[in-house]
Amino acid sequence: MLNPKVAELLNQQINKEFYSAYLYLDFANYFIDQELNGFGNWYNIQAQEERDHAMLFLQYLQNNGEKVTLEAIAKPDVALTGNKAVLEAGLNHERYVTSLIHAIYEAAYDVRDFRTMQFLDWFVKEQGEEEKNADGMVKKFELYGNDPKSLYMLDSEMAARVYSAPSLVL
Repeated sequence: MLNPKVAELLNQQINKEFYSAYLYLDFANYFIDQELNGFGNWYNIQAQEERDHAMLFLQYLQNNGEKVTLEAIAKPDVALTGNKAVLEAGLNHERYVTSLIHAIYEAAYDVRDFRTMQFLDWFVKEQGEEEKNADGMVKKFELYGNDPKSLYMLDSEMAARVYSAPSLVL
């Protein structure tokens, strides 16, 4: 049985991950409306990853005999005011999610819940990759985004991203 605080934070993270998926679907729609379908593809895949993350947290709770409570998922509240602003919002959101994962890890550490800490190790590593990717997109856009030909090539690069499901064993 999990510590009640740790279980509560894990349960909350399920909804945070589903919110992340909604947010990234909103970003994908924004870019598709701008005819930047490659960026749309990138964020559609990002949304799928976030849904999978939510399901991993859900399964972990179920595997540990904990009740899962699904809450309403809030409508994304990020103002989509320009291509760069959307990419920066994605980076800021990934930093926020990292802080949430760290808070759960800290709570698990405080009660010496080594199993949950081991489970979270994958998410800690994943968040490092997520922040690096989001930061890279912002930097590339800053370098190339104002030139139409370069933006076209960057959009083509984003279109090449394919989905690969996480390989975390619970």
